[in-house]
Amino acid sequence: MMKSQILYEKEALKELDKLEPSISRRIIKKIEDMSENPSSCDIKKLKGSNDYRLRVGDYRIIFVFDKDLIKIIKVGHRQQIYD
Repeated sequence: MMKSQILYEKEALKELDKLEPSISRRIIKKIEDMSENPSSCDIKKLKGSNDYRLRVGDYRIIFVFDKDLIKIIKVGHRQQIYD
């Protein structure tokens, strides 16, 4: 399977910068893993939206998937990400 390109929105990068470095690294690694093999990750489509979510422990990554591009929209704790 071909690796998908990853594009981070400004807001997602800001949110990653606010997290502890160990958590940020874990999230980035999971996003890279997803770009190579999406079926190995905990991904769900969000209801009423074209967005998807990737679960990494207590954190969620909201993204759009389009052919060979993954666009990371938001990164945050599960309690605040859906606000």
